[in-house]
Amino acid sequence: MEKHKVLILFGAVCAVILAFSENAKAVTLGFFPDTHVVGTVTPGAPADPADVATYINFMIALSPGGSGTFAGQDITRTTNTFGSLPTAVGDATAVSGTGTDIDLTALGTFTYLFAKYDGQNDISQVWNISGLMGEITIPAAGPLGYGLSGWILFGPTGNSTPDGGTTAALLSLGLAGLAGLRARFERK
Repeated sequence: MEKHKVLILFGAVCAVILAFSENAKAVTLGFFPDTHVVGTVTPGAPADPADVATYINFMIALSPGGSGTFAGQDITRTTNTFGSLPTAVGDATAVSGTGTDIDLTALGTFTYLFAKYDGQNDISQVWNISGLMGEITIPAAGPLGYGLSGWILFGPTGNSTPDGGTTAALLSLGLAGLAGLRARFERK
């Protein structure tokens, strides 16, 4: 009977850990001075992954606060610093969409988010989203008021995984279950 009390206590502790663990939270991204903004591309056309990857790579080579022209695009880097930024690759791993909510839990983790706002009339913006998990919300309209045309995610960094608290709780619950099975088989 004592083993059953220990298992119940162990399960209760695991439930408390799970309840108080920090889960992936929704993040709302904005325009500069948002700390995730890498820079802008104007006019940002065409918006196919291969071309956009070249814009991003030109952008990350600029000094913070710098600007330049590349392939007919005016590219500006914000003053935000991120350390070493990896190269964007515009291949089959790029994921695209048109809504303002992006669920990284379902899609995985990525390095860059490129959003285009109404072709020639507004800007395209690049955010550094490495390390973000859960749901991301981006603005529905650009700084000049034109609507979102679409977005592209670059550089998958792997599938998203549960945070440490959830992982620990799930491991503890699994171990408690194994201990319960062991106790049951020892009695027989």
